[in-house]
Amino acid sequence: MNHPIPSSDRKIVLVTGASGGIGEATARHLAAAGHQVVLGARRVDRLDRLVNELTEAGHRAESAQLDVTDRDSVNAFVAGALERHGRVDVLVNNAGVMPLGLMEELRIDEWDQMIDVNLRGVLHGIAAVLPSMRERRTGHIINVASTAAHRVDPTGVVYCATKFAVRAVSDGLRQESTDVRVTVVSPGLTKTELTHSGGNSEQQSAVRSALEAVGIDASAIAQAIGYAIAQPADVNVSEVIVQGTAA
Repeated sequence: MNHPIPSSDRKIVLVTGASGGIGEATARHLAAAGHQVVLGARRVDRLDRLVNELTEAGHRAESAQLDVTDRDSVNAFVAGALERHGRVDVLVNNAGVMPLGLMEELRIDEWDQMIDVNLRGVLHGIAAVLPSMRERRTGHIINVASTAAHRVDPTGVVYCATKFAVRAVSDGLRQESTDVRVTVVSPGLTKTELTHSGGNSEQQSAVRSALEAVGIDASAIAQAIGYAIAQPADVNVSEVIVQGTAA
C-alpha cells in the first residue's frame, strides 16, 4: 500500500509505453504515491481511460500521444511537460516490443522494429531530457531492460541484443554524469502484452504459457521503479533485477 509522499518530495515523472503492462502499473504506483505522472504511448484511448481513472481517484496524471521511434514526437512530449511543469525530474524509458523468432526466419522488419523501439526510443528519451536535467544539475533516467539483457535466448537474439545495448547505454551515461541518476530495471517473466503481437506464433504462444505459469505481476516492477526514485538524491540505484521465485 502506498503512503503519499510530502509535497516537497513530489516529482514530475514521464513514463513511456504507459498504456499497458509495466508502464501502466508504474503510472498507477507513482501516481498513488503522490507524484505527477505524464504518460505517453501510441494508444491514446487507453491513455485517456487511465488518466481519467487516476484523476478521479484524486491523483495527478496527464497524457500525450507518443511514438518513441519518432524523435520529434519524443521531443514534443518532453517539451510539453517542461512547459507545463517547468522541469522533468524522472524519465521512465519503458516502451518496448518483443517479437520472438529464430534468426534463420529473417524477420528483418521485426529486427528493425525492436532496434527502433527498444534502443533508439531509449536514446531519443535520453536526448530529450538530458539537457534540462544537466542544466538543473539533477534528474533521474530509468531504463527498463530485461533479464534478457543478461543472457541470450535463441528465439530472442535481437531482443536480447537491444536490451544488452540498453544496459551499455545506461552504464555509460551513469559514468559520465555526477548530477543525473541512472537506473536499469531488468524484469524477468512479467505478465504484460509483449508477446501479443508479431514474432513466430509458436514461440510467442510458448512464452505466454510460461507467463501464465510463473510470470509475476507488473506491479512488482513498478514498485522497484518507485524504490529507485525514492532514494536520497546522492544515492543511485544502478541496477535492479526483478524476477519470480518460480522462474
